Parts: sequence; structure tokens; C-alpha cells
Amino acid sequence: MNDKQLNKLGFADRAAKEAARRCVKHGEARGMSSLQIRKALGGVARNPGRYRDDPVFAPLAEALTRAPKPGGVRRREGALPGGAPFRQWGRNLDPKAVLQMEQACSLPVAVRGALMPDAHVGYGLPIGGVLAAENAVIPYAVGVDIACRMKLSVLDMAPSALEDERAEGLRRAIETETRFGIGASFMRQRNHPVMDEDWSVSPVTRQMKDKAWAQLGTSGSGNHFVEFGELHLGKAVLGLEAGIYLALLSHSGSRGVGAEVCRHYSKTARSLCKGLAPELQHLAWMPMETGEALEYWAAMELMGMYAAANHELIHRHIAEHLGVPVLAEVENHHNFAWKEQHDGRTVIVHRKGATPAAKGVLGIIPGSMASRAYLVRGLGNPDSLESVSHGAGRVISRTQAKKILSWSEALKILQENKVKLLSGGLDEVPAVYKDIETVMDCQRDLAESLGYFRPRLVKMAPAGERPED
Repeated sequence: MNDKQLNKLGFADRAAKEAARRCVKHGEARGMSSLQIRKALGGVARNPGRYRDDPVFAPLAEALTRAPKPGGVRRREGALPGGAPFRQWGRNLDPKAVLQMEQACSLPVAVRGALMPDAHVGYGLPIGGVLAAENAVIPYAVGVDIACRMKLSVLDMAPSALEDERAEGLRRAIETETRFGIGASFMRQRNHPVMDEDWSVSPVTRQMKDKAWAQLGTSGSGNHFVEFGELHLGKAVLGLEAGIYLALLSHSGSRGVGAEVCRHYSKTARSLCKGLAPELQHLAWMPMETGEALEYWAAMELMGMYAAANHELIHRHIAEHLGVPVLAEVENHHNFAWKEQHDGRTVIVHRKGATPAAKGVLGIIPGSMASRAYLVRGLGNPDSLESVSHGAGRVISRTQAKKILSWSEALKILQENKVKLLSGGLDEVPAVYKDIETVMDCQRDLAESLGYFRPRLVKMAPAGERPED
């Protein structure tokens, strides 16, 4: 096969081309047709791990997955498809987000990637990007809002409370027990055992502990929310029978301290990765054996506990305000890095705006303030590095939204869907997001739906707040 044909199949690296040509000759000698060979080559390019034991294409699979040699930072040769393989889900993905994924997979530490159907442009790794790295952690592949997460609580209260005089009590509970915005805090500081953890694991967390404590139990800004709604379960799950329940759903992360951890260690990573191309600066990494990486990892895990504590306090205080028990809970991170086993090796899996979806693992995928959020159970698909989307995904930037959208149209949509918005910005109205039903349809092989949540009473940061996401 000539260079043009191999480039089209995704083999731009010289070593990969040579290995591909040897495999082609081997396949021809075994009587394979040209069509069979081309199909197999495409399969190896997309997922080399599946061909490691193939009698014909194992050498090519090994060439594509071989760990990089130590040395200076470099991009892989030629066209970006010559980097680590990745698969994408979804229709009409933003070409800029796809390019960011390709660039991430061009890193010498990249092993494999996946792009979810809610993908849109981010810093370094796109939102909705999943990247497995060899013995390295990439701060901006985790993201600024470290450990941003979802939490759903099912309350022992009839869903009819959303319709009758009790709705005012629900509104007061959210307004009283939540805070939104960059400087959000409570007059009476809230407490949680997370503040007894070791905050000296990094200079950033040590210096910002007081700020973290002041913001404990708050929600920040951007696309973060707290909302009441109806949980529709089509089958028995979470120890509950099929039916309709009143539920509380929240979305937020590690606030200002998490953002500062990302910024500090991304700067550190850039100082370690001399010679990175300009478009890869936000993908600078730290080898896991270095002190800097170990510091970041400890800080990241602390931010995971802190983000979980924020949600726990929000849900606990709202339930106590209402005087009702919690029947069931589900929660998950979607901006984090994990040490996992994939393709027979230990890798660092970064999920930036992607939900863990190992077989049997529960998660929540929100849409918009006027559309469904889905309760899902992971199917453990290895092609996606056991991941699924973290939401519907933006189609209109915040700047564009403020220019081209109107509150009159947004409020009409909210009214049609019986949603009362307590506060929020025009840059978070339903029109800025993809259709969640289309997104879910694109990832049926990644997670199964167990039920859905329909928002009815929504609170977000007031208009004009600078986003933290």
C-alpha cells in the first residue's frame, strides 16, 4: 500500500507505516483479500489493543501501543491521526473539539482516548474528552473545576409537593440552604470532617484551607445548579419500586481552591515539558514518579473529598430544612483522573467532562434546566475507556448566548416545561445545550438508562456571575 492510502487509514508515523506494510504482506501470503486487509488495518488504527494476539496484525498493534522512549517532548510525526488512537461518539461534533482530541492523542504519553457525544471545546483536552496516559498526569486534562460532580437524593415527600402550597416550602429550602457565585459563603460557617483531612499535602491547599472552609457547602457559578424535580423510575432500582418520586439534584465541584490547584500544577507541568508546541501548552504533563505529580495527585484526591462534602452539606441541610428523610442517593465525579487497568496495562485515565461508566456503576447525566437528566448504569464498554458523557454539551458559547438569545424566548420554554427558575444567567438557558435525547441515543452502548429526572424548581448563579466551570 502507498503512503496516501496508509495516511487515509490513520497511519502517518513512519514506524507505523513500515509495520503496516509488513502486516499487509503477511496477510496477502495467508490469502486475505484486499478488502479484508483494509478493514483489519482500520480496526487496528481504531483499537490496537484488540489486535495484540492477532496472527497477522499483532506487530502493528504493538507498534501503535508501544510505550514512548524517554527523552525530550515531541509531537508525533505527520498528520495527527498518527498519534494514539481514539474513538468518538455522537453526530456533528465540533471540529475544534475533535482537533483538540487529536492533539491530546499526539502526546508521547498518550495511550488511547475517547470523545463523548456532548463534546465541546475546552482548555487542552476538550470537554467530553477521555485520555489514558502512560505514567503521567495532565492537570488540564482533569480541568479547572477538579472533581466537579453530580448528586441525586430521593426524598420521602410526595412529588405533588411541586404543584401545591408546599412548593413555597421547597423554594425557601433552596434559597435558604444554598449559595451561588464566586464569593459565595454562609454567615455561619458550615462544618464537615473533610476539613480535618491533611490540607498540607500541597502548598496550594495549605494556603487556601481557610477559603475552602468559608466556601464549604456552596455551589459556585457557571453551569452549577441545585434543583427539585420528579424522578421517574421505570423499574425497581436504588432499593425503590418503580414510580415517580420527589428528588433533589445538584451539580458543582471544588470551588476556588480546586481552580487554583489546577492553575498551579499546570504551570509546574509546563516547566517540566520544555519544547511543547504552543497548541499543546495546556496539555503539559508530570511523570507520576516526580514529587510534583505526587503533590498534585494528593491535592486532586483532597479536592474530590471536598467536592463530595459540598454536595453532602447541600443535600443534608435542604432535607433537614424540609424535615424529611432521604430514601436513596447517587453521585459521581466527572472531572478527575483515575489509575485503571485497560488493554492489560495500568494507565492514568483523565475524564474531563465525562462520567465513569464501568459495568454496573451508577451515574447521572443532566440535560438543561428544561430537559431531562438521566440516571444511568455503566455497561463497561472498553472502547470508551468505560466512560459516558457528563451532560448534553454546549452548542452556543456564553458570549454568543448573551448576544443572540433573549429572556422572553427562554422563559417561554421554561413555562412550557413547567420549570420555575429562581435565578440563573442567559448563558445557561436551554437553547445553549444540545438535545439530551440525541446525546443519549448516541451512547446506548456505553450506559443504560434506569430512569430520568425532570427539573421543576431550578436555582443557579445569578446573571452576570463569572463562570467557574
